[in-house]
Amino acid sequence: MIKIAVYGKGGIGKSTTVSNVAAALAERGLTVMQIGCDPKADSTIQLRHGKEMRTVLDLYNEKKQNLKLKDMTMVGYQGVICVEAGGPTPGLGCAGRGIITALEKLKETGAYETYKPDIVLYDVLGDVVCGGFSMPMRKGYADKVFIITSGENMAIHAGANIAMAVQNFRNRGYAALGGIILNRRNVKREEEKVQELAEDFETKVIGKLTHSDLVTDAEEQGKTLMECYPESEMATEYRILAEQILNLCREDGLC
Repeated sequence: MIKIAVYGKGGIGKSTTVSNVAAALAERGLTVMQIGCDPKADSTIQLRHGKEMRTVLDLYNEKKQNLKLKDMTMVGYQGVICVEAGGPTPGLGCAGRGIITALEKLKETGAYETYKPDIVLYDVLGDVVCGGFSMPMRKGYADKVFIITSGENMAIHAGANIAMAVQNFRNRGYAALGGIILNRRNVKREEEKVQELAEDFETKVIGKLTHSDLVTDAEEQGKTLMECYPESEMATEYRILAEQILNLCREDGLC
């Protein structure tokens, strides 16, 4: 089982990228689980066609110890197993607590033994990397961390903070940095700035995604691009990125 945590600044297109990569991996016959680690609980929304899904934190607050695995999961497009950690009402609690609760409860209810995923993708809000938000990096959860960024200054700044956190956690046996994914916004010096970020942290840019209107069109239909436009050039880019992630994991003996 390969376990990957994907971080990036809010609004950078992280959930869209993760969902399309999940669909691309599932196309290959792999069993994929995507765990949304964001209080907004919208990581898997395109995979489940907008169908309502209860979050793990809400279910736990309601059922406590009677929480069942089937309550926490939903099977989406291409058989991707969807989970949303959820979070508290804004201003009334710690958002990281939802992530901690979700990952603990999935483990306790035997999610990984039941579904036997080949690959688990943690989609994590990356503006902060502390407390519960660092949970997916911890030993026993993710093996690799990938950072999604554009060439926009705030996205680069967030990416650098995440990479620094991964470096600082390495001596605790946490996940290693797998590389940077460029999600283009067509700003000046974009590729150059993202390449500099990768070099600063002794890693590589492992994938480059085009800024495509088809992605937005698919979202408006409540679906992934992989489902709406499977023959498009953009779908090919997601397939190439999925293959690159798999290859990096194979090189490290993770699969």
